Amino acid sequence: MNAGTIILNIIYILIALSMIVIVLLQSAKSSGMSGTIAGGAETFFGKNKGRTIDAMLSKYTTFAAIAFIVISVVLYLLLK
Repeated sequence: MNAGTIILNIIYILIALSMIVIVLLQSAKSSGMSGTIAGGAETFFGKNKGRTIDAMLSKYTTFAAIAFIVISVVLYLLLK
């Protein structure tokens, strides 16, 4: 293993751990039937839905997942 592979493995582990933390920080989407009704009204009437903490965490989760997949493929190709 050369230095580039070791650095890529460290980044891979950090992204995996950050993805775990980000997912655990997110709140549940609904809590039964009452959560479904209230969630729909909140989505319809909420003006700054894209600026909430949940929306930011969702964007970070998407970014971390894409980075995780890309680094997984790169590591597979390097170690093949």
